[in-house]
Amino acid sequence: MINITEVLETNKMIERENFDVRTITMGISLLDCVDSDLHALCGKVRTKILSRARDLVATGDEIGADYGVPIVNKRISVTPIALIGGSACTKSSDYVEIARTLDECAKQVGVNFIGGYSALVSEGMTKADELLIRSIPEALSVTERVCSSINLASTKQGIDMDAVRLMGQMIRELAGRTADEDGLGCAKLVVFCNAPDDNPFMAGAFHGVSMPDTVINVGVSGPGVVKAAVEECRGSSFEVLCETIKKTAFKITRVGQLVAQEAARRLGYPFGIVDLSLAPTPAVGDSVADILKEIGLEQPGAPGTTAALALLNDQVKKGGLMASSYVGGLSGAFIPVSEDQGMIDAVKAGALTIEKLEAMTCVCSVGLDMIAVPGDTSAATLSGIIADEMALGMINQKTTAVRLIPSPGKKVGDMVTFGGLLGYAPVMPVNSFDCSRFVERTGRIPAPVHSFRN
Repeated sequence: MINITEVLETNKMIERENFDVRTITMGISLLDCVDSDLHALCGKVRTKILSRARDLVATGDEIGADYGVPIVNKRISVTPIALIGGSACTKSSDYVEIARTLDECAKQVGVNFIGGYSALVSEGMTKADELLIRSIPEALSVTERVCSSINLASTKQGIDMDAVRLMGQMIRELAGRTADEDGLGCAKLVVFCNAPDDNPFMAGAFHGVSMPDTVINVGVSGPGVVKAAVEECRGSSFEVLCETIKKTAFKITRVGQLVAQEAARRLGYPFGIVDLSLAPTPAVGDSVADILKEIGLEQPGAPGTTAALALLNDQVKKGGLMASSYVGGLSGAFIPVSEDQGMIDAVKAGALTIEKLEAMTCVCSVGLDMIAVPGDTSAATLSGIIADEMALGMINQKTTAVRLIPSPGKKVGDMVTFGGLLGYAPVMPVNSFDCSRFVERTGRIPAPVHSFRN
């Protein structure tokens, strides 16, 4: 039974501490839409998405009203499109037509993003994979709500360096195509190592081939709630600090579990997972950086930052796992720059660099996320940064990702503005030394020795 104390605690989290269910994401398999005729394929995709997701937004709004819990976003993820379009697409522009179809569906059902314009190429690219990757600059510049993710590496398979090199080029091209929006298209593109099949958060969400035909995944976020809890134990031991974070994460996840199960029941599709990720927003008081400061750092980036983030991430996961049998996705702490006011302030103060962020990604949920870099950053440098992050994920057997935004015409210290949840960011410096001879080697970096377990 839920007692009055728990009700009051939940109300406080919502009213004062920016707690919300960040997204209900409906995963839809498009494997049964495969067709050798592009027009027929797009028709099947449109029919299936519209039939499955037609009530998603209304149901999310009803649950939010009934339970008094803000449900910020309703989204869709689909089977990686490189797998769906292989029979019908003979050129990159064919994939763009599928992207347009996805965008139309997203607008018609009212979701803010649809993810899955994706390819999985950790061991090599098929012709279909390469066509989709080369279509990304056009696809994301002519659509509004389509998000793209490419899995370039895994612990089991190594790093596909041909794809890493190609993605550096595609990021540059996409930034150029959306130059009038400070390279905004790149905010809808992320590259992964060890990408999870059930991630409900954009831009990395796609519907894995091993998942049910349709499934409901929920992403919950509460950096403000955790910060408020940590404030109550200033000066306490690490044991008290850890217990406080863990118990708070438990409460947050229980709300997410309730919303997920209710959404699944009302929509008539199975419940998949709850992703408990401390995903910040530009709103004051909704910052992972502020939690780190409350733990005891003057600014994120100070000595001790990686240890503090490791503590936070681990206790969040432990609390979530106690609250739900189906915790999945990424679950932990996100450290995007543009979406976290505290991280923005740390960059402005000179406390936080890309190199320190890279070290922090060893213990956080994702990786180098929403980082603006100078517009003249070369494709080879972008690929080198991606390769470094893929190596961290591969060796450490964890998910890592990169979402870099080379902002055309902008230099270090300039500000770029993306709006909404995407926020704004100072342009950060990158290492200017050349890595092109490394990046231009062909083939793949093999899987590490500890991957050979069976």
